[in-house]
Amino acid sequence: MAHRDKIHDILRQVSGKEIAAGPEESLFDSGALDSFMLPDLVGALEQEFSIRIPDSDLNPRKFESVARIEDYLATRL
Repeated sequence: MAHRDKIHDILRQVSGKEIAAGPEESLFDSGALDSFMLPDLVGALEQEFSIRIPDSDLNPRKFESVARIEDYLATRL
């Protein structure tokens, strides 16, 4: 499964809704995520991709869109 598909699965799991946002669209502005869901998203990404995301990276801007999440993961994998 491609990273984008895994990210969409994680977003569905964390938000409890279907993610219709395009790759560059803000997940926060579209209502798919809110700041309270960010720790759950980060935890799920860590588990799925076997990475550790440091607290210093818990910035909503890094996880603003599917494309940004993909870019971030590329630096950690």
